[in-house]
Amino acid sequence: MAHSATSTVAENRSSSAHDSTDPVISSNLKFLVSNIKNVVSIQLSPDNFPLWKSQVLKIFKANGFQKFLDPAISPPSELITNQEGSSYPNPLFLQWSHTDQNLSASLCSTISPTVLPYVLALDSTAAIWTALETQFQSTNRSKVIQLKNELHNIALKNSTMTQYLTEIKTLVDKIVAAGSVVDTEDIILYILNGLPPSYQSFKTAIRTMLTPIHLDQLYPLLLSEEVNLASDAAKVSNNSDPNMALFVYRGRGRRSRGRNSSNTTKEPRNSASSSLTCQICLKKGHSAASCWHKANLQYTPPATQSSTALLATNSNADSS
Repeated sequence: MAHSATSTVAENRSSSAHDSTDPVISSNLKFLVSNIKNVVSIQLSPDNFPLWKSQVLKIFKANGFQKFLDPAISPPSELITNQEGSSYPNPLFLQWSHTDQNLSASLCSTISPTVLPYVLALDSTAAIWTALETQFQSTNRSKVIQLKNELHNIALKNSTMTQYLTEIKTLVDKIVAAGSVVDTEDIILYILNGLPPSYQSFKTAIRTMLTPIHLDQLYPLLLSEEVNLASDAAKVSNNSDPNMALFVYRGRGRRSRGRNSSNTTKEPRNSASSSLTCQICLKKGHSAASCWHKANLQYTPPATQSSTALLATNSNADSS
């Protein structure tokens, strides 16, 4: 009778203990469930997994639930067996399962409808997390390779320096968001390689610096160099070549003199010379002063000319 009474009391205590160990929602779990959408500001999509992953990890770690994302950590056993061989539910397992289901539901609320079908059949937070990492890891690697190739081939071309630097920063941010890292010296190298030949002296000065330069120091130097090059180009365009200006001036002078002589002197000279008759060779069209034979004392005009013309020619030749 005493043994049966003792066993009855033990069973009553065990049942009361089981009834009092219902799962409890902690304050940390309440905070995470209520605010996860505010902390994780974007829904998971195929293009933003690294950024989404970073935000989820932060809120899970801040509230002490990062162990639920690790598939290597096993939950407590579901049942507890006493010395008499009977089993009853393990309250630790019930608490773990209750917390895990709340976390998995909260995690799914941050996943976009296009990705959600991949994890609908999974029943634990760790299984969902592992499936998402496996799904998007290879996609991120190929995306990083593509972005780094774009960064390697970037060039200033017709863009302003501000647009050029903004484009480089955008590519670097996308690479970091995809889970990779770009070294600062590599970024500076990409920036310098994309500059045109007019920046050659600037690139040489940066590459030969004894101390490494930071990006925050390089950006204002590039903007200042752009202003200086634009100012030099404006001066060159305003000041033309003096040799070219002199050539144009002389050419215009010749053309103007040619027009004046042709308009004023050419026609009267032709009309006057056509009425003259040379007194030496007796030919029309020129005077004795411009005759080819005026200095030739032995020149004799053609025999068909009159004797008066011959006498005039000889006297003019002697006088000359």
